[in-house]
Amino acid sequence: MAEILSHKISGLPRRRFDSVIVGAGGAGMRCSLQLAQSGVNVAVLSKVFPTRSHTVAAQGGIGASLGNMSEDNWYWHMFDTVKGSDYLGDQDAIEFMCREATSAVYELEHFGMPFDRNEDGTIYQRPFGGHTANLGEKPVQRACAAADRTGHALLHTLYQKNVEAKTQFFIEWMALDLVRNDDGDCVGVVALEMETGNLMFFESKATVLATGGAGRIWAASTNAFINTGDGAGMAARADIPLQDMEFWQFHPTGVAGAGVLITEGVRGEGGVLLNSDGERFMERYAPTLKDLAPRDFVSRSMGQEINEGRGCGENKDHVLLKLDHLGEEKILKKLPSIREIAIKFANVDPIKDPIPVVPTIHYQMGGIPTDINGQVIIPDSQDGMQGSHSVVQGLYAIGECACVSVHGANRLGTNSLLDLIVFGRATGRYLVNKNISAEGHRRVPADGADRTIERLKRLDSNNSGEDVMETGNLIRETTQKYCGVFRNEDLLKKGVEKILDIDSSMDKLFMKDKSSVFNTARIEAIEIFNMIEVAKATIISADARKESRGAHSHDNFPERDDKGWMKHTLWFSKDNRLDYKPVILKPSSVESFAPKKRTF
Repeated sequence: MAEILSHKISGLPRRRFDSVIVGAGGAGMRCSLQLAQSGVNVAVLSKVFPTRSHTVAAQGGIGASLGNMSEDNWYWHMFDTVKGSDYLGDQDAIEFMCREATSAVYELEHFGMPFDRNEDGTIYQRPFGGHTANLGEKPVQRACAAADRTGHALLHTLYQKNVEAKTQFFIEWMALDLVRNDDGDCVGVVALEMETGNLMFFESKATVLATGGAGRIWAASTNAFINTGDGAGMAARADIPLQDMEFWQFHPTGVAGAGVLITEGVRGEGGVLLNSDGERFMERYAPTLKDLAPRDFVSRSMGQEINEGRGCGENKDHVLLKLDHLGEEKILKKLPSIREIAIKFANVDPIKDPIPVVPTIHYQMGGIPTDINGQVIIPDSQDGMQGSHSVVQGLYAIGECACVSVHGANRLGTNSLLDLIVFGRATGRYLVNKNISAEGHRRVPADGADRTIERLKRLDSNNSGEDVMETGNLIRETTQKYCGVFRNEDLLKKGVEKILDIDSSMDKLFMKDKSSVFNTARIEAIEIFNMIEVAKATIISADARKESRGAHSHDNFPERDDKGWMKHTLWFSKDNRLDYKPVILKPSSVESFAPKKRTF
């Protein structure tokens, strides 16, 4: 149990733990499980009940070279991940993740995760976009699946194991700000209890951000409403840069008009994309991998079909995903949730008719810069290209909010769930091995929560100004309009102006409801402070990158520029400054994969 201390910080009560994890999704709960099983005093804060975290929505699978369906190995998986990242991923981190993948999946199996099975009892694996055998020769079945509810199975398994390990959860608590001392060390977080509106300081030797992505800064998104970039926002306000925020993955298949995700697993099981002519158009763009090319490539190909007038429907603004040829039995067994989604959100039964789909924002490749142990790292000097960096003591980040840079400019499907379990476990192991329980607590500044309290007071005292909901909509409209699938100089410049204009009015944000108990308007307002940081980082970073790479497709610079732009972007909130740092091209134990033109 936590110590409850009499000494207050900025007048707030405080509780003390060895480790505080912010977020109870796949990464947060995999890390907390590692800690709790080792006897570390750990608290997990979550805005929602843990099994409602957005990991629950992941459908398709976890990438791991088990080789249950055909020959496979981690080196091929590494090649696909590096190539998928359009060569911006750090190859040492990618090697680590792909090597760790099989043991991480088998561990989940031993935890009781209900994977689909082959007849011989081994874990069923389906093909997925960009996953190949023998360095691009042919598609390979690498996605370890639990029907089309893999994230759901993962989250429930981890929650049950955490309950067994007696992890202490603080449910419906929202972390507001990191607290750093004069040495720059992180000493904990200020958090708000939604039920009462009360604030508390959670003091910690290791604060782990596992808050997920920020897909809700876009108007059309597959993300849950809770995905508002809370970890990134807290880090940015605490003078920590955000890395590679120009790279956002548009998932090729969101339900047209609704944005709800249709997993790549549908195409893995044999579904195909069609244009208005009934043509399987991906055969033209990617003759080898066809519909299972990486997501950035498929999204752009779909966009091109629509732009050239071969879109479907009354407005010719989407394409069709056909799966009726798979047969009723296969759809009901392997894709039951997809059928349910199609009926509910598209009003079609995929057993009989194709699903209307369109590229929809899905995943944040960038985030808080970390190493493979989850430690947050910042450049030592103004010139990040020197490559030297320091660790922010006491602060860690894992999952989608972090950027260890295994995804680079484009994430390979199934590597998101893999990222959660590999780096959640790695960070937990690191903290256990450094014997965090035996370490002393760092000095806490007496005024550590002043900034947070002032921000909330201002919000409560404003009786007029910028409406919370309208401001949120403005952010979403701006990123959608000026920083979408296809970008150009004019759009991005206007986007920077618009988002900075919105930012200048944040002090005037107001809400009519000033109550304390379960005030969802206050929660929404707090989330907008995080969303604006992520939106600024995204558009400013995108405007500066004069090339097309992965998910960043720039009409004025249609080619990848390895000479000028083989580098990670770092955005600093304080003055909207950009810096850059080198991509790590050297893996730990194998030869480097040299950048090549991507063909599929």
